[in-house]
Amino acid sequence: MVGSGMATSFLRHWPLVLGLALVFSLSFCALHLRAQTAGPAAAAASAPPAFVGSERCADCHRQEHAAWKGTQHALALQHARGTAVLGKFDGASFEKDGVHTSFLTRDGRYLIDTIGPDGKRGLFEVAFTLGLSPLQQYLVAFPDGRLQAFGIAWDSRSESDGGQRWLDLYPDQKLAPGDALHWTGVQQTANFMCIDCHVTNFHKGFDAAANTYRSTWSEAGVGCEGCHGPGGRHAADPKTKLPAQFPTRAAYAWGTDPAARPRVADAARKAEVEVCARCHARRSQLTDDIHAGQPFGDGFRANLLERGLYRADGQMQDEVFNYGSFLQSRMHAMGVSCSDCHDPHTAKLKARGNAVCEQCHAAAKYESRDHHFHDPASKAGECVSCHMPTVTFMGVDPRHDHSFRVPRPDLAATLGGPDACTTCHGDKPAAWAAQELERRLGHPPKSFQSFAAAFSAADRGAPGAAGLLAAIANDPMQPGLVRASAIARAAPDLRGIDLERAFADADPLVRRSAAEAAADDRDSRWTAALVRLLADPVRAVRIEAAHALAGPAELRLSDREREAFVRALAEYEAAQRFDADRPEAQMNLALLQMRRGNGLLADDHLQRAIALDPTFVPVWLQLAELYRLRQDEARARETLVRALRRNPDSAAVRHALGLSLVRERHLAEALEEFRRAAELEPAVARYGYVHALALEQAGQREEAMRVIDALLERHPYDADALLAAASWSARRGETRRALQRLLVVQSLRPDDARLAREIDRLRRSAPN
Repeated sequence: MVGSGMATSFLRHWPLVLGLALVFSLSFCALHLRAQTAGPAAAAASAPPAFVGSERCADCHRQEHAAWKGTQHALALQHARGTAVLGKFDGASFEKDGVHTSFLTRDGRYLIDTIGPDGKRGLFEVAFTLGLSPLQQYLVAFPDGRLQAFGIAWDSRSESDGGQRWLDLYPDQKLAPGDALHWTGVQQTANFMCIDCHVTNFHKGFDAAANTYRSTWSEAGVGCEGCHGPGGRHAADPKTKLPAQFPTRAAYAWGTDPAARPRVADAARKAEVEVCARCHARRSQLTDDIHAGQPFGDGFRANLLERGLYRADGQMQDEVFNYGSFLQSRMHAMGVSCSDCHDPHTAKLKARGNAVCEQCHAAAKYESRDHHFHDPASKAGECVSCHMPTVTFMGVDPRHDHSFRVPRPDLAATLGGPDACTTCHGDKPAAWAAQELERRLGHPPKSFQSFAAAFSAADRGAPGAAGLLAAIANDPMQPGLVRASAIARAAPDLRGIDLERAFADADPLVRRSAAEAAADDRDSRWTAALVRLLADPVRAVRIEAAHALAGPAELRLSDREREAFVRALAEYEAAQRFDADRPEAQMNLALLQMRRGNGLLADDHLQRAIALDPTFVPVWLQLAELYRLRQDEARARETLVRALRRNPDSAAVRHALGLSLVRERHLAEALEEFRRAAELEPAVARYGYVHALALEQAGQREEAMRVIDALLERHPYDADALLAAASWSARRGETRRALQRLLVVQSLRPDDARLAREIDRLRRSAPN
């Protein structure tokens, strides 16, 4: 969703059978819109009778209804008419990349004059508004049921704040028809990306055979039943409880004395946080046949602290919303829930400024210079300035980080990334801030989040990373999200991680991560644990266990175990078919069929994925790999050539094409593809390494050494590059240099006996 502060995103972690496990993600609404179209008139007619609407709730809950009415929740999606439309459709125009767009009003209809899906100019009527502030986006209805989110939004902030203007959400990208991010493209289909969090009781209604949508909802906007579940039974008999019940506000009144704080039952707190997480989380969706009050993991798959989404220390990097940040916080660990700070009906803070925090934290202590070293009346004296720094998305929307972390300029100085101190003191380096903070505190700063060093080491492939990750994964005092993320970062090298304990962990995120980590294990040591997870109470865990067992492992199951496997695998396949409008889901189904030996079915799913989005590179790579496995190299190469025509700047496609050309003995052509791949994505060490090997094979040894040396400057712990450099150095008689390279590899592979013998041999031959 765009511009309402409730945006949802649906990131998937898709495994690739390409020799590596890769992560591919779909972005959130404003970046990559989620597709689910709605039929306006049909919506109410097809709504389940159990949903009665917020106006029915107002009969008895007038105060709550009055507080909710007019909020961003209530107006998250509206029919495009009258005052609902904030943008100026008065003939205003917008010019970008040679495309002229005009915003018009005719006979009460709001129209956009622009380039359509076929590249021709047309008039497109706005059907719905999406969000309120700081941006409002507009949805155009197409005959096939798609609602497409227009990429130029209305900046609804005041003119004095820079608003009241049309704003391009993709200012640095040139988007033409056919591009997935063009307003008519697959990444802007709101039926998949946004609407689920802008309406109540949404059903996508995608027809895979016809490639059309019949999306419905019972109420535009996030109504009472969006958070409390269907109210039909409660409305008929008020003594019947709503599906999602939360403690009263009094139960959350903590006060400043920790010993006097009444603790809310963990189940109630978890239920409230999970209701909010339905939309305030970076997650993918497994089904829309779920409502508030049911376990979050039955309908959604929360993203972990993944590289690219979060920084190594847990700070948000991409737009991850709040759930993942909050789960790693001390606040969450101590029993705080969303409504401690936010009024659930007005969606406003329960108090102004620091008073929100002072519900629990004594003002006399935390409002003083002794605590924050600044003027209490200044911006720096506000709790959120240091403990909830913002990141701005969509150009105008600053979001507070909900991990509630202690400022750590020392981590910024050693590991990189932003810190609250130098965000304000922009003229000073992080090292200065770290030194100054330690001087004023009298000791180095400490924080509840203690995983930064481990995650950073893993991201860099540094020596000792496996042990650091194992320590985090095995530490019961770490939040479940953090332990799950450590397991995911460690895989497939699970040395030191107590995976058996993770399979039985109380947190479903940990159990799910353990199942994923065991998916590529080639022996049967985890089979029994995975079989137990087939009956897990949480769907997201069950389906990962089934996916991990699919293939050779399923042949070893007993009849009783197979029954549980078949049920859970059916849930996995249903979750993928729920998103059959996405190439990622079609690819997941293809990968499943490949694991089970059904190559023809895999081919069919991959072709469907390409038809849905030819700009989704991984599916092209997988299709080429499928043909390679069939020993049809010519068809594999032809597939990659087609992929390159559609995605000329894809390093992954160029690299794969280079490998195909090598297999067909066209080394000169392959060299050019390897060179381009390494240039396009220098952050991927593999591309530079393979380029260097190809140069060496072509007899260009000096150039190969230059490429490897440059690669090791960027990736000093890449074992393959180090081994190649050592081999070439030894061949040139540079024994000491070769030995240095091998010693670094040994720090990465301490149990490699063959490597140890080679190091001993070089030591004996090295000159004194």
